[in-house]
Amino acid sequence: MKQTVRTRPGGSERRLDAAYDTALLDLDGVVYAGGEAIAHAVESLGTARDGGMHLAYVTNNAARTPETVAGHLTELGVPAEPADVITSAQAVARLISDQLPSGSRVLVVGAEGLRVALRERGLVPVESLDDDPAAVAQGYGGPDMPWSRLMEASYAVASGLPWFASNTDLTIPSARGIAPGNGSAVQVVRIATGAEPQVAGKPLPPMHRETILRTGAERPLVVGDRLDTDIEGAHAGGVDSLLVLTGVTTAAQLLAAPPEHRATYVAEDLRALLVPQPEVSEADGGAFRCGGWTASVNGEALALEGDGDRADALRALCAAAWTAAGDGTCALDSAKALARLGW
Repeated sequence: MKQTVRTRPGGSERRLDAAYDTALLDLDGVVYAGGEAIAHAVESLGTARDGGMHLAYVTNNAARTPETVAGHLTELGVPAEPADVITSAQAVARLISDQLPSGSRVLVVGAEGLRVALRERGLVPVESLDDDPAAVAQGYGGPDMPWSRLMEASYAVASGLPWFASNTDLTIPSARGIAPGNGSAVQVVRIATGAEPQVAGKPLPPMHRETILRTGAERPLVVGDRLDTDIEGAHAGGVDSLLVLTGVTTAAQLLAAPPEHRATYVAEDLRALLVPQPEVSEADGGAFRCGGWTASVNGEALALEGDGDRADALRALCAAAWTAAGDGTCALDSAKALARLGW
């Protein structure tokens, strides 16, 4: 059944931590960046957890084990257990185990998180095509992964072995800026072999399935910073989402989002979990109002009038842009309106 095209951010009379039983939180760009906590993340998550919201951490990063991730979160001041962490390594390991018998050897191009996940599903990680693997599993290997690992993956995939990728995020946020992600490394093997991997991570169904199996969430809210993984994954799974602007997505990209990338809620950071979300209403002349702001289309550009919380202004702008775009993408000039807001 075709989903209704979203033309404006949604509102909620209840605090989000009360309206949803589980927050499915992305990590990089939402909770931390470059290993350091993002502003307001620790205290917001602590308050949400103390109020009864289950916090689950859902990451496309396949490099680290759930134990390592949980330890890092706890050090940052966000107490977490390994069972609270769901990774794309776990999702791809289940995908492989559904197709290969227990005990099968799998050539690993990635880090320890992927090896641990494969062992959990009864598979045997190996390092070389000479070890007679039955498949290839590729995940993010960290900044020091040698080029020889990509060569080994290419040899194995070119030999005809089935190829699986934990995720295909082209970039990841870091303390120094935006860096190449696993998708960039997958592209290297794709170019070398002409093959296509089976992909498990967000926004695809294997990751959503893994998350629901491990959390048991009944009223989940996906919280992320990426349109093409977090928000698209929520859209594909038919669940609500919150986009925070603390990671890779810019305000301009949000305004130009196609339907599958339009979040239910839009906010600057995780403090949005602790408050109701304002409604965006229609105003005269096809304009949209949120808080003290009114957004409209003026010729080939988006126009903005008013004052107040700049997140309200962005919500109003989203409504004007998404309505104008319909089921496409908005090409209206947003530079002047966003510059007024400091974006």
